[in-house]
Amino acid sequence: MPDITRRTVLTLGAALGFAGVASPTAAWSWPSTGSVLGSGSGTDPQWVWDDDIDRIMADIIDGGQVPAVNHAMRNWVYNSQSVPSGLPSELRTFLQGANRLPSWADIWKLRRAADFNRRKDTYLFLIYGIGGGIMSTVIPREARSVYWSKGGADMQDRAAKTFSFGYDLSDIDAFEWTGEFLVTSNRTRMVHAAVRHMLPQSPHWQASGHDEQIPISNHDILVTFHSTGTFAHKKLKEWGVPMSNADQDAFLHSWQVALHMLGVRDEYIPATWADAHAQADQILTPKLAWTPEGQELAEVLLGLTAQVDLGVTRGFLNEFVRYQLGDEVGDWLGLERDPASEVIIREGWPLYIAFRESLIPIMPANFYLFDQFVRALAMAFLNKGTSPTTTMITIPDMNRPTG
Repeated sequence: MPDITRRTVLTLGAALGFAGVASPTAAWSWPSTGSVLGSGSGTDPQWVWDDDIDRIMADIIDGGQVPAVNHAMRNWVYNSQSVPSGLPSELRTFLQGANRLPSWADIWKLRRAADFNRRKDTYLFLIYGIGGGIMSTVIPREARSVYWSKGGADMQDRAAKTFSFGYDLSDIDAFEWTGEFLVTSNRTRMVHAAVRHMLPQSPHWQASGHDEQIPISNHDILVTFHSTGTFAHKKLKEWGVPMSNADQDAFLHSWQVALHMLGVRDEYIPATWADAHAQADQILTPKLAWTPEGQELAEVLLGLTAQVDLGVTRGFLNEFVRYQLGDEVGDWLGLERDPASEVIIREGWPLYIAFRESLIPIMPANFYLFDQFVRALAMAFLNKGTSPTTTMITIPDMNRPTG
């Protein structure tokens, strides 16, 4: 397959008249004044990837070096560790520059975010696992990219690695020397680069009806952020979970740093929650839709969850998806209704939160049902229910096997 560069995509698009490519800024109206940088080029992030690491990973894959790279990184876990010496020199040099916080990172905000994540982890597990996890299956680009990449063939492993990223970001030591997030984010960044190189070579992905030539652009990463971080902020507010302004700012700051660490340009990273929600309204909400790949992934994810003893029925699980994402998404995915569970969730979940937050003095009748459900769910997407530290993010060397 010929080498597809970012410039080639734009040039061919302009020449052939691909929709949205000849004028790449036309669809992008979110103002860069609302970013952490405060200004920007105006370029649509759909046409921005991660050029340096993309080129390096393409050379590694084409040179058959993936097994050696994964072997060299097998013990690279903690932020305090040096980049492994056994890596190819160009990759090692890149990671030495990338494996650090941006200059604008505020360590005190990051520490406050870690404490916030600890205090609100019960809700965040549910939002990330059931809400964001299932929402990803109705984001067409993400669903197709996941399904046709190597990880789509083993969703237990894929979900565990995704959860590992969220776990490391939310960990109390996430950005400390004893934490793991800097390493985890750079491993994820390499995986993204590998998928960007390999997935365009998949005839199945090419034929899946996607609307992009290269996956996982800055735009796509922002969409994923909105389906997790921005969605979590929205749900916590809707559910009446008490949050100080300082806590909310810190929570956003951890995601701002995470986006930067994943290679998103600062001009696209929202500066405030108001900016984030405005961006989500433009690039996430209008894009939600059913795909056959997403339907299958949703069933796999819900099936994996059902394998864990959550203390509830599949109908209860279906209704919690509907409670978070709405009936339209539930209908797209064909989630069977359970009227009894719907009533329990609609009436009991607000009381569960109110009691946990000391807003009411009497424990609600279904408190232990919800408590067991949420705590079991926290392990559902991990590797067979084990610690996330046993789940290593590794570089793929192929697309989804078929046949």
